[in-house]
Amino acid sequence: MNLLMKIRFTLLLLFIVTTAWSQDTLTLLQYNLLNYGNYTSYCTANNNSHEQKDIYLRAIINYTKPDVFTVNELSQYEFYHDRILTEVLNSSGRNYYRRAELTNLAGSYLLNQLYYDSRKLVLYSQKVIQYNVRDVNLYTLYARNDGLARGDTIFINCIVAHLKAGSGNSNAAVRTTMTRNAMEWLRLNAKPGNFLFMGDFNIYTSDETAYQNLINPLPVNASFRFFDPINMPGAWNNNYDFRYWHTQSVSADGNGCQAGGGMDDRFDFILASASIMNGNQGVKYVTDSYYALGQDGRHYNKSITDAPANTSVPSNVLTALGNNSDHLPVMMKLSLSSSLPNALCDDAWKGQVQLVYVPDNFPVLRIRLNEADHYRLRIIGVTGMILYETSVYLSPGINEYTVPINGFSPGFYLVRLENSHFHGVTLKVVR
Repeated sequence: MNLLMKIRFTLLLLFIVTTAWSQDTLTLLQYNLLNYGNYTSYCTANNNSHEQKDIYLRAIINYTKPDVFTVNELSQYEFYHDRILTEVLNSSGRNYYRRAELTNLAGSYLLNQLYYDSRKLVLYSQKVIQYNVRDVNLYTLYARNDGLARGDTIFINCIVAHLKAGSGNSNAAVRTTMTRNAMEWLRLNAKPGNFLFMGDFNIYTSDETAYQNLINPLPVNASFRFFDPINMPGAWNNNYDFRYWHTQSVSADGNGCQAGGGMDDRFDFILASASIMNGNQGVKYVTDSYYALGQDGRHYNKSITDAPANTSVPSNVLTALGNNSDHLPVMMKLSLSSSLPNALCDDAWKGQVQLVYVPDNFPVLRIRLNEADHYRLRIIGVTGMILYETSVYLSPGINEYTVPINGFSPGFYLVRLENSHFHGVTLKVVR
């Protein structure tokens, strides 16, 4: 009996996978390290020793266990990039962190870097997308997920920037140029997708043009618009209303290297593209996972170690945060699906199956065939349980089959369609 003539659905199957769908979570940590390995007249071996900073960093890393660790203000010398890898990340029994290559097209003494957990991620490529004042780096990673063996994976693009510091129009103008250059590079050289724009932005208000270039770009760059996960626009500088989001300065008095003044600026950010905020390309921002590590909202214009007691992190981590840098790190989590929102199938089926979205929002499977056959259709839950099974006869030409999931609970399901020779396609549908 031909069921194709009886049922017509709407939305269609999103993936071709042969195993149940699962999720992993990635933890991101973005941190300005404050002149790590860069010694000056004011940041010296006495008040900013890299050996002592290693001890502080180990406490922070042991506590946060990031999968992606992006940093600013790392020395121009490769020795220090390697030292963080060997003395901090790959310590305490770990051996799986890797790093990107050092770049310095701008000729700066303060560089960016990206470290990552090689058990979960692979560094696919890296580029410098602008080099006015300092490099802005684009690192493209892909996930070691269940679909990797089938050529099916998820890409995540981390743009790491350390924008020009300082108040006043001239410094703001340089920041504007840096973000404009980066956005133009993306428009001319990249495709929209899973992008993060992260780093020490040194901006004082969301009205600053450098920031607007990212969150509210000109129409020509609209495909690469970024979003603040906490959606907290405003004049952040010295504003009590934003005390939970301030990331600088951890010290009221400073120490000659650290800036003083207490917690009163929001300089450090992780912004995300629409794909990540919406989760429509395999990566999704985990709601309420964004925060400044060590920020309890009770130390406005104070040191984070001042009274009242800051219990937002363990005491050893608080000590490390108070001494390692004048910035707090920012963190967020991403949920990662085990496969891309693309279909995978047996070679004979490539290009023959399509997901169609109709006004009623039910999935419709559109199948183009050269010859008729009997097919078995199954709907499978993400745990692997078969929830629905039937036999259908498909004719040569284009067939459309409505997937009967309208009575199912909202969520993800797998649909497997097989011919009499056990060749077929598995797709993911959303109810």
